[in-house]
Amino acid sequence: MSDSRRVRRRVAAPTALLAILALVLAACSATATSNTTRVVADLGATTAKTATAAATAAPTQVTTVPAVLPDATSTPATSTVAASGAATSLQDQMVAVIKQVSPAVVEIQTDSGLGSGVIYDSKGDIVTNAHVVGTATTFTVTLSNGHTYPGTLVGTYTPDDIAVIHISATGLTPASFGDSAQLSVGDFVLAMGNPLGLQSSVTEGIVSALGRQVSEPNGNALPDVIQTSAAINPGNSGGALVDLNGQVVGIPTLAATDPQLGGSAPGIGFAISSDRAKTIADQLIASGKVTNSGRAYMGVQLRDGTDGPVIVQVLSGGPADKAGLAVGDLVLSIDGTLTPDSATLIDAVAARHPGDTVQLKVQHQAGTTATISLTLGQLPS
Repeated sequence: MSDSRRVRRRVAAPTALLAILALVLAACSATATSNTTRVVADLGATTAKTATAAATAAPTQVTTVPAVLPDATSTPATSTVAASGAATSLQDQMVAVIKQVSPAVVEIQTDSGLGSGVIYDSKGDIVTNAHVVGTATTFTVTLSNGHTYPGTLVGTYTPDDIAVIHISATGLTPASFGDSAQLSVGDFVLAMGNPLGLQSSVTEGIVSALGRQVSEPNGNALPDVIQTSAAINPGNSGGALVDLNGQVVGIPTLAATDPQLGGSAPGIGFAISSDRAKTIADQLIASGKVTNSGRAYMGVQLRDGTDGPVIVQVLSGGPADKAGLAVGDLVLSIDGTLTPDSATLIDAVAARHPGDTVQLKVQHQAGTTATISLTLGQLPS
């Protein structure tokens, strides 16, 4: 055999070996590609189109799929545990507040009905709503422990719907009255009282709005009122609106009504602020009357006419008398705001302060109109 043939045979053997290795590698590569494709398809079986589009746009992302997938329930489980812990903490706080404040909330019964009250001090003074007291001067007061005591009237101030009554008892647990000016919309609150005679009932909600001005059914305008989603039902009046620090921040007073459907509007209740309640209660306890109301007034009595509020009485020496208003005058507007009814005018005055000067457009009985400057006085007791 010639040297040239030996060379060809020696070269042919390695070449064949290389060809076999190439085939094996190609088969392994195909298997790996198939396996990778299967993993991606399993992960996105419900979104095949999205997975295909992503692979086309950036095929290298396929290689980021980890060989061992993390436990899918680990993160949600942690979040659930955290949320459950927070809910438990809030619940525990509410339970603690209820236990703390309940002994200070009482039931007040008169000949005409019942309501709630809050023990104001250890001497036996109890704050409630003036409309709970009504015209009564004696009461039956039931504590949270079921003990009853006779109560007597200390004083009442109808414009702010606040009254104070007194019982002679020892070992009373007075409530802690907080600073309602520190409240924020969204704060959790509890309404505690005796709705429908169900003693020591509690509802929960949030502070929905602050600084509301609302009118009671008797036409009385209440300033600086707290709106809450905590349910306020008949019998809750005069009770306690409490924050999660266990402090009384308001006196539940009334629920909103739906003028179209009738009845109460769920989730809309109102409470007199604790700051306002304290201002009035302190004066009633000290002297039985309010000498510094901080409330503005005109010194007139009104009725609704066809074109607006008509003055039917002018208090001698009052702000309206000094400004020259007379019986029969029709008040058309206050500071440029139309007054179609007496409630609108009353609300406008209630929103101002003693000493403020307002411009009233009036129509006299003779038909002439005039703009009168009136300096508001302080609402007397």
